[in-house]
Amino acid sequence: MKIAVASSDGENVDSHFGKASKFIIYEFDGEKAEILDEREVNVNPAEKHQWIKTLEAVKDCDIVIAVQIGLRAKFGLEEAGIRFVSDEGPIEDVIMRYIRHYKFMKS
Repeated sequence: MKIAVASSDGENVDSHFGKASKFIIYEFDGEKAEILDEREVNVNPAEKHQWIKTLEAVKDCDIVIAVQIGLRAKFGLEEAGIRFVSDEGPIEDVIMRYIRHYKFMKS
């Protein structure tokens, strides 16, 4: 499964989904996650409702992890079959929390 994390600096999950300028994409095999890609999104910080741009960047992903998401964007992700997870902090910590949660839920 592919996991996209919203980050402004490539080190921390620190972005709102609709304003994320970068996504780090991981491949998760049920045991470990490895970086696949880094995707830039051309968002304008002064504009609202740019979630269609960010959705386009992650449309091949299964999970998106970001600090927050707006109602329209959440609906858009759901319609695309993508699950949203809210978290923040260092990317490595966030990915490890997701993996622990995933394994716990599967056990």
